[in-house]
Amino acid sequence: MLPIRAITLDLDDTLWPVLPALIEAEHCVDRWLKEHHPTVATQWPIEAMRELREKVAREHTHLAHDFSEQRRITIRQAFEACGIDDAPVDALWRIYYAARNNVELYPDSLPALERIAAKMPIVSISNGNADLEVIGLHHLFHTRINAIGAGVAKPDSKIFLAAADALDLPPAQILHVGDDPLLDVVGAREAGMPTVWLNRTGEKWSHGPAPDLEFADMHGLADWLDDSSATGG
Repeated sequence: MLPIRAITLDLDDTLWPVLPALIEAEHCVDRWLKEHHPTVATQWPIEAMRELREKVAREHTHLAHDFSEQRRITIRQAFEACGIDDAPVDALWRIYYAARNNVELYPDSLPALERIAAKMPIVSISNGNADLEVIGLHHLFHTRINAIGAGVAKPDSKIFLAAADALDLPPAQILHVGDDPLLDVVGAREAGMPTVWLNRTGEKWSHGPAPDLEFADMHGLADWLDDSSATGG
């Protein structure tokens, strides 16, 4: 492995567990609908709205990289099914977006990020719509890249190479870190990056060639970078 000069980093389920925030966001939308549009809330309870969103995703494969637009289409279709053409898409999106970004970091994430950011640039690469400014971590990142802006989602090599372009570094000197074996490890490896599997749950690797490194949390990554720097690696 060449000397590492920058880090690219997944967000959801790497720095925080995303499912609690997503569930709460759905409940926030549902509570608003019950108060302001009870007919829509009755016809589209949380589970039905979730199924509709999955249907929208299947029918709009060209939006596979844009979860935000998928959700806005879902809102419009739910209201249209109730005979309401003028859906409050923006209002509901703001409610969902705020709750979706009200995440609780893993205890190791912030201190490790601060240690790493003091040593080298960090670029976020995410398929989702996490907002580092809302979450309050943006100051630790050199660049933020998501699938909407890149026009493709992980594991497509283009999104990883966009990070390399932003850093003006060859992929071989950028270490990608993420929790998802396919989207993060396989995708980054195919883009020419060395890889870290952040395996918080202790799973066994079963996706082809193993990642270059594996850690149980971000502290492990920060420690390795410290050691690598001290030894000139």
